[in-house]
Amino acid sequence: MMFTTSNRKFLSETGQLARFTGRFFVQGIKPRYEWREFIHQCFVIGYKSLPLVGLTGFIMGLVLTMQLRPSLVSYGVESQLPAMVAISIVREIGPVITALIFAGKIGSSIGAELGSMKVTEQIDAMEVSGTNPFKYLVVTRVLAATLMLPVLVILSDVISLYGSFLGVNIKSVTSFNLFFSQVIDNLAFSDVMPAFFKTFFFGFAVGIIGCFKGYNSSKGTEGVGRSANSAVVVASIMIFIIDLLAVQITDLLGIT
Repeated sequence: MMFTTSNRKFLSETGQLARFTGRFFVQGIKPRYEWREFIHQCFVIGYKSLPLVGLTGFIMGLVLTMQLRPSLVSYGVESQLPAMVAISIVREIGPVITALIFAGKIGSSIGAELGSMKVTEQIDAMEVSGTNPFKYLVVTRVLAATLMLPVLVILSDVISLYGSFLGVNIKSVTSFNLFFSQVIDNLAFSDVMPAFFKTFFFGFAVGIIGCFKGYNSSKGTEGVGRSANSAVVVASIMIFIIDLLAVQITDLLGIT
C-alpha cells in the first residue's frame, strides 16, 4: 500500500505530537515547578475567558428553551421543559460548546503566542540563558487549560440554566425555586460526573495541541498564522473525538 505525501505528513505530525505529549508528562513531574507562571496562566486562560463563555452559555440556554418550548407544548408536556433543558445542557451541549469556544479563543492564542516566540528566536534565547522553555511555556499552559476548562464549563452550565429560566418566563410564569427544583430533581449522578470528567480531557487537548502547533511553528509570520489556525481546527476535531469516546465508554460501563 502506497502512502501519499499527505498521509506521510499526517503520520509524521501524529508521531511528533505523541513525542511532544510524552515530553510534557516527563517535564511536568520534574522540579523545579513554575508556580508563578502557572497561576498567571490560570488567570489569563480561565478568568479572561469567562465573559465570552458566560455570554455564550446564557444565549445557549435561552435559545434552547425557546426552540424546545413549541414542540413540548404541542405534545402537552410543557412542564418537562426545565428537566429537558437541564439534561441537554449538563450532559452534552454545555461541555462541548464551551470547549469549542475555549478552543477558538485559547487554542489560537497559545498557538500564536508560542509561534511568534519561536520565529523571533525568543525560545532559543531562553535555552541559551539556562531557562527550560518547555517547562515554563508549555507545561504551565497545558496544566492551566486542563484545570480551567472544567471550571468554565460549570459556570457556563449555571449561566445557561439561568438563561433557560428567563426563557421559560417569556411566555409563562415560573418561580425561581420551582424551576431549579425541577432541574435538580431530574439531574442524576450519571448525568453530571461523566460530563464533568471529560472536560479535563477537552482542556488537555486544547492546551497540548495549541502548544505543539506554536512551539513547532516556522516560516515567519505566515507560519504563526498557520499555527494559530491549525491549533483551533485540530483541537476542535479532538474535542469531538474525545466526546464520542466518552459517550461510548459511559455506554459500555452502563452509566446512562
